[in-house]
Amino acid sequence: MKSIPTYRVIAGAMLVAAILIGIASCHVRAQSEFMRGEGMPYDAFDRLPKTDLDVAGATIHVGFAPGEMALPKDKIFDWIKVSARAVSIYYGRFPVSSLRLLIVPVDGSRVRGGTTWGYRGAAIRLPIGRDAGVDDLKRDWVIVHEMVHTALPDLDDRYAWLSEGLAVYVEPIARVQAGDLTAREIWLAMLRDMPKGLPQAGDEGLDNTDTWGRKYWGGALFCLFADVEIRKRTGNKFGLQDAMRGVLAAGGNHEKDWPIARVLSTADKAVGVDVLTRLHGEWGSKPVTPDLAALWRDLGVRLQGESVEFDDSAPLADIRKAITEARAG
Repeated sequence: MKSIPTYRVIAGAMLVAAILIGIASCHVRAQSEFMRGEGMPYDAFDRLPKTDLDVAGATIHVGFAPGEMALPKDKIFDWIKVSARAVSIYYGRFPVSSLRLLIVPVDGSRVRGGTTWGYRGAAIRLPIGRDAGVDDLKRDWVIVHEMVHTALPDLDDRYAWLSEGLAVYVEPIARVQAGDLTAREIWLAMLRDMPKGLPQAGDEGLDNTDTWGRKYWGGALFCLFADVEIRKRTGNKFGLQDAMRGVLAAGGNHEKDWPIARVLSTADKAVGVDVLTRLHGEWGSKPVTPDLAALWRDLGVRLQGESVEFDDSAPLADIRKAITEARAG
């Protein structure tokens, strides 16, 4: 066999390497176009080919930034539809009639966070690991969390605790109501995680304390206590779910800018009690440490090893059950 000159072998190898580097560079540049900056790249998204998914009367326009994914797109579409269905069950419908959903392939095997915008129409960007499998997506909470954001008007930054706290609180409940999680799983998670939202030294209330714990779990604590109080004051007829459906019914979604007072008063009006406005008046400007131990006892939830045990004879056991029961549309 005739030998190939060494210089040709080297040149060929260099050419292949250059092509691979060029391809990788194009993918990096393309990905950065969809990931850089704090804003949703609406213009870039609109240039992508899209697949439209119809869910609960809404259309989700799904676009993929350049890059390979291990999963077939049909599996990703199934996951998006299941997640949207959970949000639709909680709110009675999907929060917006049209949603842009940008999937950006990144390194890894899970969803690497998410961001939601509304200034040019509701839009979500989700960086997803290229190696993600069906089980990775099934365990994911991020997409439902981001979809919940679309159901609340855009608020001033100092009230991000309400936007983030509501998404933290609603996401697992919506998934239980849709049959994707069990009530036992989420009450165990609440027992473990809700203390992260309690005020620490130097706290100045939810409106004035920009820490991770207070923004996410402090907001979730607010939602939990509001939910229980609404149910107590309405004989368990209404809860936070009904209050937030009222905001959505009044036209309040992420494409609108509302002051927090309007959000809370609209929610209160929907359930006929002033729980949210009053609780914000108490928790917004000063640190309040609620009695979590007493709440868990009254709801009938307690840790038993690495699991949770329910006490159905507890005074608020019916409220605990109602929080995770699916409501009619």
